[in-house]
Amino acid sequence: MDNFRFCVGTDIRFGKERLAELPEVLAEYGKKVLLVYGGGSIKKNGLYDKIQRLLKDFEIVELAGVEPNPRLTTVKKGAALCREQQIDVILAVGGGSTVDCSKVIAAATFYEGDPWEFIKDRQYVGKALPLVDILTLAATGSEMNRGAVISNWDTNEKIGVGGWEMLPKVSFLDPENTFTVSKYQTAAGSADILSHLFENYFKNTEGTDVQDFVAEGLMKTVIKNCPIALVEPNNYDARANLMWASTLALNGLTGSGKGGAWSCHPIEHELSAYYDITHGIGLAILTPRWLKYVLNEKTATKIAQYARNVWQVTESVDELAARIGIQKTYDYFKACGIPMTLPEVGIDEEKFELMAQQAVKHSDIENSAYVPMTAADVVGILQDCLIESSYL
Repeated sequence: MDNFRFCVGTDIRFGKERLAELPEVLAEYGKKVLLVYGGGSIKKNGLYDKIQRLLKDFEIVELAGVEPNPRLTTVKKGAALCREQQIDVILAVGGGSTVDCSKVIAAATFYEGDPWEFIKDRQYVGKALPLVDILTLAATGSEMNRGAVISNWDTNEKIGVGGWEMLPKVSFLDPENTFTVSKYQTAAGSADILSHLFENYFKNTEGTDVQDFVAEGLMKTVIKNCPIALVEPNNYDARANLMWASTLALNGLTGSGKGGAWSCHPIEHELSAYYDITHGIGLAILTPRWLKYVLNEKTATKIAQYARNVWQVTESVDELAARIGIQKTYDYFKACGIPMTLPEVGIDEEKFELMAQQAVKHSDIENSAYVPMTAADVVGILQDCLIESSYL
């Protein structure tokens, strides 16, 4: 296990009817609030009106319309509002995209220059506005980490950035706020959670039993509860388990102490940078193909461990057990209603070469991924995503 720093100071307020605490939480930072949200679902489900009533003694400035893949233009707009209106605290209400956008707004408010500069550097060092969030979708884990992903639509780039000051101060996690999430987004969010766990699980660092066994437990939690939530959207326990699994999957618990680059995320970032598809859907399509690509004599043991511990595969031969596990992963995503080929989400092979080159350029997958990949390898994985696949 590698050396690491684990310091996650987000105050989690989990459970039903916790929003009564929101005024007291925000008042600690000031009275002028930038309310950030996405496409308006919080108005349809009544959450917007509830927040307005709770914050009647606050001065609220609104930034609506955050995109599913949040854009640099929205970050700049939000930072300008914060400076012009002398905002004290940001309140992000929505899923990971809204929280990600708000994190970078919080940093960009104090950054002298184009925020794309520090985004391209992958890290922000400096002051940021305090951020509080109300989560409405279990997916990214952004509510308890210091990372964010922003898209530059002018350059077709989607890049992750992090900074210690971008960590949310307080996160309100009420599973009831996810009851109205569609089946498609519930499945996509669950695939995103699983991908975060896979990315940390499949690394070359040895001696990480704590991280790996916690990850396996979280994987089984998602696998169990997503189908329940799809059939029973108001099932509190299913939604609660998905929400908490999402948070724990990417707060450092399963990744700290493990080195190396992520593999599927850099590839998917190019898919959504060029085609603006739902992040979790792209990850679900890529993951089984990537697992097939990395399966070899060296990796078979770990993939077989995943198959046995998560899917209860009983096959004693590692390579066969691994293939069964990959097939079960593919079949699970498909059973959740996720389209499992790129043409189903409107993507053909026209930009494969370009996206593969960009995936290598914007990450370290060529050198430090679980199994290093060249641009040609990425093209091969993308080509596998064009048709239905079998792994047995």
